[in-house]
Amino acid sequence: MRVLITSLAVEAHFNGAVPLAWALRAAGHEVRVASHPALTESITRAGLTAVLVGTDHVHHELVRDLGAELDTFYRDIDFTGERGDDYVALKGANTLLTATFYAQANNDSMVDELVDFARYWQPDLVIWEPFTFAGAVAARACGAAHARLLWGPDLFLRMRTAFRQRMELLPAESHDDSLEEWLTWTLDRFGCAFDEEVVVGQWNIDQMPPGVRLPSGRPTVPMRYVPYNGRAVVPAWLREPPRRPRVCLTLGITSRDTDHPNPVSLDEVFEAVSDLDIEVVATLDAAQRAEVTRVPDNTRVVDFVPLHALLPGCSAAIHHGGAGTWSTAAASGVPQLVIAGMWDNVYRARRLADLGAGLFLPPDELTAAGLRDGLEQLLTKPSFREDARRLQAVIAAEPSPADVVPTLAELVGRHRGARG
Repeated sequence: MRVLITSLAVEAHFNGAVPLAWALRAAGHEVRVASHPALTESITRAGLTAVLVGTDHVHHELVRDLGAELDTFYRDIDFTGERGDDYVALKGANTLLTATFYAQANNDSMVDELVDFARYWQPDLVIWEPFTFAGAVAARACGAAHARLLWGPDLFLRMRTAFRQRMELLPAESHDDSLEEWLTWTLDRFGCAFDEEVVVGQWNIDQMPPGVRLPSGRPTVPMRYVPYNGRAVVPAWLREPPRRPRVCLTLGITSRDTDHPNPVSLDEVFEAVSDLDIEVVATLDAAQRAEVTRVPDNTRVVDFVPLHALLPGCSAAIHHGGAGTWSTAAASGVPQLVIAGMWDNVYRARRLADLGAGLFLPPDELTAAGLRDGLEQLLTKPSFREDARRLQAVIAAEPSPADVVPTLAELVGRHRGARG
């Protein structure tokens, strides 16, 4: 079958699709990966065939121009659903995200050219990361089956469901769904009508393990998370076994590629760990390194090292809670200290702590003493390592990307049969 994978031009969002793309190719299926031009190098570096569609989105520029104001808006959105927001708060989040993120990342030129390519190439299946709604539009326009590939817990669907349920309690004239409105006129350009399937996919491919995966009420294909960190070269120093407990410190690749501020002061982190008998490996680029006043003697600063090579030799990881970092650490059986303040990072951090495989520190509660105490707990209490390895075993028991490919082919066959 022909499979079109699409992602907005954020490397962290794309990386989660690479192992499945490899598995599809290895099984003999044709695969194309469509995105904005800015993602081309990342796609081809993964050994995949790129299709450039539209012009690059300007979401990153919007983040930079609005600065702390937009960052504050994003941090105030309750993606966890635990706050119990009312309709007004949920509508505000839906409107803000549609205007500043969804419609920006899926700009008109990208959507138009993706639809043109889909109608030309005629894929059997379109796989789209959760915020690349252009994939669902293209699938609808060409008649293909389509699925969301989840790289994190489906908090978007949880929040969307809560919003729609509250909205349906109001008179029709009071309904205000910015996402539906934007997708309705987008689909109308191609002679298609909106329904909620365009937002949530015909089914989900979910890479979160049981215990972290959210029930969605949607057809779901579980899939094991397989780490992919881009171009990977193992440095010589990493081949030597650590003489002291090795701790990974990373803020993820998205903080490098966007103007979102770091969730934590690096100086504060280094102060907390400077006199511990450990080896810290901090993955910082030049801009992040420039924020550091002093690098402790027990710390090695590197621009990049593949996490799937680094983390298995680590005794703990300190990070921001991003999907790729969290999942790679979990798949490696490493206890994690997560400093998370926004998006789905907070939910992952809390669930990790609930499972006993790590600790959650909100950035606004962070102190050097608290961070040091948390790290010492991870390094000295055996229960954290034991629970991290239990989570690792749960992940390893999930179907691999290769195992999932026949399931996807079967679902596509059902879709064809339903269409007649």
